[in-house]
Amino acid sequence: MSMTELEKAGIFGLGQPNDGFAQFFIGQSYLNPVVTQGIGIFNVTFEPGCRNNWHIHHAKSGGGQILLCTSGRGWYQAEGEEPVSLTPGKAVYIPPEVTHWHGAARDSWFAHLAIEVPGKEGSNEWLEPVDESQYNILP
Repeated sequence: MSMTELEKAGIFGLGQPNDGFAQFFIGQSYLNPVVTQGIGIFNVTFEPGCRNNWHIHHAKSGGGQILLCTSGRGWYQAEGEEPVSLTPGKAVYIPPEVTHWHGAARDSWFAHLAIEVPGKEGSNEWLEPVDESQYNILP
């Protein structure tokens, strides 16, 4: 049985292939801007097994990111911490300067709202891909 776009991406829609950031992802992701004025809110959808590289949201003050899972099953992991399972309704606050990654479980589509926390002099630093052997041991 094929999943519908709504089942994959939740109520905010699949959007377009995330080609602008494809170099920082393993697998295919999709991006659908929800709000772009005042505060950035983006629906990001990951095909099964897709995840982004380790990365850091920098800011001189304020900043960071909130992930709010809207559909499917995925993972978030901060460097040096255990992975956290993400299911619909679960939220994670990622403080600025924390090295982390997030993405889909191997066997599930996954969508989350990525909410940019306002900050001064914010930027993203993209790092290495998530180690395949570490990812593959996740349930």
